Amino acid sequence: MNSTVTAVSSNGVYSFTKPNRDSVTLLAGLGVEGDVHSGVTVKHRSRVAQDPTQPNLRQVHLIHQELFAELGDAGFEVSPGDLGENVTTSGIALLSLPVGTLLHLGDEAVVEVTGLRNPCLQIDNFQDGLLKRVVGRADDGTIVRKAGIMGVVMTGGVVRPGDRIRAELPAEPHRPLDRV
Repeated sequence: MNSTVTAVSSNGVYSFTKPNRDSVTLLAGLGVEGDVHSGVTVKHRSRVAQDPTQPNLRQVHLIHQELFAELGDAGFEVSPGDLGENVTTSGIALLSLPVGTLLHLGDEAVVEVTGLRNPCLQIDNFQDGLLKRVVGRADDGTIVRKAGIMGVVMTGGVVRPGDRIRAELPAEPHRPLDRV
């Protein structure tokens, strides 16, 4: 299956959603140029409050377009950028990737996968009941997070809708994703 970028989004101010763009520029070691979460150290407000010197493992947020269809089947209306992601993808099982996977986006950009997004209550402010749809429990009681993955920019470059995505898995043993 062809894996592609279906949308790119960024916002220079704190807000839950991010407007779609014609392109975004990824900056090595920083994130999305002009995005409020770009930087070497954490930018998410709750993490800054805990320790502002923590490394930013959440420079780029990716969500799979297939999640929006699943949420639509449950009565929610969610579009690219609505959940604050920078890159919306199609045709790649983001949640199944191991830590350290390199995602080649377009011709130049490379993002290293660091972990799962840990959704917060703001999702219910966006649409009531949505949090329970993106965070749940498996039959064995483990928490299942569906709201995308996070990564850091290894190689910068411009990313546009329609760009191909290629996943390069790390050496084994693979570590499953956990929240970052």
